[in-house]
Formats: sequence, structure tokens, C-alpha cells
Amino acid sequence: MGDKVLVTGAGGFIGSHLTEMLVRSGRDVRALVQYNSVGSWGWLDSNEVNDEFEVFSGDIRDPNGVRTAMEDCGSVLHLAALIGIPYSYHSPSSYVDTNVKGTLNVLQAARDLGVGHVVHTSTSEVYGTAQFVPITEDHPLRGQSPYSASKIGADQIAFSYHASFGLPVTILRPFNTYGPRQSTRAIIPTVITQIVGGSRRLRLGALHPTRDFNFVTDTATAFVDALNSAGGVGEVVNVGSDFEVSIGDTVKIISEVMEVEVEVEVDDQRLRPEQSEVERLWASNLKARQLLGWEPAYGGGEGFRRGISESVAWFSDPSNRSGLRTDRYVV
Repeated sequence: MGDKVLVTGAGGFIGSHLTEMLVRSGRDVRALVQYNSVGSWGWLDSNEVNDEFEVFSGDIRDPNGVRTAMEDCGSVLHLAALIGIPYSYHSPSSYVDTNVKGTLNVLQAARDLGVGHVVHTSTSEVYGTAQFVPITEDHPLRGQSPYSASKIGADQIAFSYHASFGLPVTILRPFNTYGPRQSTRAIIPTVITQIVGGSRRLRLGALHPTRDFNFVTDTATAFVDALNSAGGVGEVVNVGSDFEVSIGDTVKIISEVMEVEVEVEVDDQRLRPEQSEVERLWASNLKARQLLGWEPAYGGGEGFRRGISESVAWFSDPSNRSGLRTDRYVV
């Protein structure tokens, strides 16, 4: 196999940042983006690396397309997934098809083609509400939404290919990534864009849950570090900032950075079913530091505020918001 890196989900929020980071570091990259009739590459349509990568349009659910995209690639960074939790409540079958079967397609193609390393993307949602903190990789798994259940299935399929067939697989488990290009269904972009749009009375969901937010370039760097390290093969590795903050305090920090005063109105459609809400997330990133040599550049309270400032600057630019739906809640 060659040195080419296949990135699935390359047109998405994290995938586009990762693709650009790999190209800047001199890697030969093939970007797998979801086929559509207008030929859009998602966020890579306006990439910052002068199209210095190869694009393959396909669908992660199609095994032949995945295999074709992977030919002559030496490694795979698998990010393609359905990730919206609210959408998973009414269309769970699509999450199984994309997240579980799509991952199976990637793993089987990698096995058949002799790919040297697969980095599979998990999510902190697989832990459910924290039973202890900080959350280590030994924390029990609990699928509190169809989305998280599908990702647990995908993670287990990924590990099984390492255990059963010796496929070199690293399971990278990012906590709540945020930053430029994120969908406005996520909490930080929706707060920023509502304020930018002139609202001082924000429509949000629950404010009490806590999260461990990870700036997008930190998450992308973790993928690069995992790709370059054999230490994570056969392992699950958390990627988080080791900093816990509530949604309510996050709103307060954003309003301080934007120098406005806001009130919050609870929007029922933004609330998860009671037993589905993940009440607390806080990552231990010790394993990532030890095995991958990774550490967050935006860690702690100061780093979080800096990441918020950069996010505010990006979402405040009208040209960046032009492709986003900011006038209504989108699941």
C-alpha cells in the first residue's frame, strides 16, 4: 500500500479541518465526500489548501464505493457518520446503516486491501451520563440515544476487526468538539448566531448538563497524532480538554466574549427525552497524552475562552454564515 491517507467524512466539520491539516503537513490525501447531484464537497468547497488533495464522491453505506475509494491508500481516518442526536430519535435505522454498516464497510475494505492503520471515530456520547469523573476509557458504555447506541455498535465492530483479524485499528473518542464550521444545531454555534442575529433572548435546551468541549484543531491534531503513532493500535483513546463546564456557564462565557447581556428561554423542541439526556461529561485525557503524545492547545478555562473567541470571530463573518440555517432550529 502507498502513503496516501483516506479521510472519510472529509467534507464535514471536523473532516474538513483534518483534511486541510494533513495537506499542510505534506501528506497525500484522498477525501471521501458524500455524493450529491450538484458536486458539492461540503466544507471543502471553500478549502484553504488550494485543492491540493484528491476527492472521491461516494457513500459510506456502499461497500463497492468504499473499497474503490480506499485503493492504494496506506491508512484511513474514518470520520463519516450521522451525528445529530435529535434526528436519531425519529430515523434510527439510518444511523445503523451509516454508522454501523458504514464502519463495517470501511473495516472490511481495509482488511481486504491490507491497509496499515485505521483510525475510527467514536464519541463521548457512548458513555452516557458520567458514573465517575473524569471519565476514563474504562467507563461503562450506555446508549442513551439511538445515535450513541449506533456508535457503540460501530466501536465494537472496529475493535472486533483488530481482535479477530489483526487489523491495526485505533478507536479515537472525541468529546464535544466545537469551532468554525460547526452546525448551528450545536449549542455554541446556536448561541453565537442568535446573538449575532440581534437576539438577546435566546431559545435553548437544558442548561444544567455539563460538557468537556474540545476545540476543533485540537481534535484534528489528535487524529494526526493517532495516525503517526502505533501506541494507540488496539486501544480506545479519549480526546478531551479535561475541563468541565455547564451549558449555562458556556452561554455566560459566550455573552461575556461578545459583550452582551442575554436571557434564556427554554425551547421544548431542543430538550432531549428525560432519560436520554447525558447529564455530565468530563474527559480524562491521560491516555492520549501517554500513548499519542497529544495534549490540548485550548485546554482549561483560559483555552476554552480563547476557543470561544475564535468561534465568535468566525461565525460573526456574514460570508461564513451564508451556508448555515440560522433563522430556525434544525435537527
